[in-house]
Amino acid sequence: MIVVSGGRAGTARDAAAGRVMDWTCSRRLAASGALAGALVAVPVCQGPVLAAARPAPAPPGDAAAAAKGGGPPAPPPPRLPRDFHGTGKWIVRDLGITVPFTWAGRNGDSQMVAGGPRYPIWFTNLIYKGSLYTLTYKWPGLTDHRCSRIPGFGLDDLNRTLGTARYVGREILQRRPWRYVDHWRVGLVAPQFPPGKYPRFPLALGDVYVDQKDPTTFWQVLQFGLQNLYDPELDEWLVMRTFEHAPGRVALPRRCPPPG
Repeated sequence: MIVVSGGRAGTARDAAAGRVMDWTCSRRLAASGALAGALVAVPVCQGPVLAAARPAPAPPGDAAAAAKGGGPPAPPPPRLPRDFHGTGKWIVRDLGITVPFTWAGRNGDSQMVAGGPRYPIWFTNLIYKGSLYTLTYKWPGLTDHRCSRIPGFGLDDLNRTLGTARYVGREILQRRPWRYVDHWRVGLVAPQFPPGKYPRFPLALGDVYVDQKDPTTFWQVLQFGLQNLYDPELDEWLVMRTFEHAPGRVALPRRCPPPG
């Protein structure tokens, strides 16, 4: 889940005096994103966080080793496709909650839906017409059910974030059927200081598992950090049972403000 203003996410902007990340109160992310849709997670904090300039990113995982002659190159990083649809489950283990989950994309827009009216949790995250939306209908202890929107975020932004992921390695998810996956780690840590003894906070971390034959096929995403603020243990995950490369259904809820 990603927290947005009144829901789940935040905004980040550069300031002349250095990199300033201004986190607005709220939440839902890789999120989709996702993790945004999955996978993109930009959470909540109060007040600006001043950080040193970020060093140039290193090549992901084994690619860094390969650059030094220490191993084979990493496979291509995860990339959410423009058109897809899949089903699975959303898991909040510490609350003992597992609910049905759908994830769909159409023409670059995408939508996650977890749970429903008869389940203990129910929310939707969208990347829609260049904006990131989150709407939580039901969550234990939650009374704020407004739909929140962050403009200026689309599929290309999500995939640029996924492109910074670090390669962990090849793994097998022992389900029916077994899934042969590449495991990647992506996240946002603040403040962004150089290596050394500095305080750092895991605002949004995600473990992304994509098919070894196709990095645009997602089988599992584990999320940890402040983007999961509604959960006491700050971790939630999604597990896909199906993932098809054909357009799915994406619909902006009526209570959400229109894009633009």
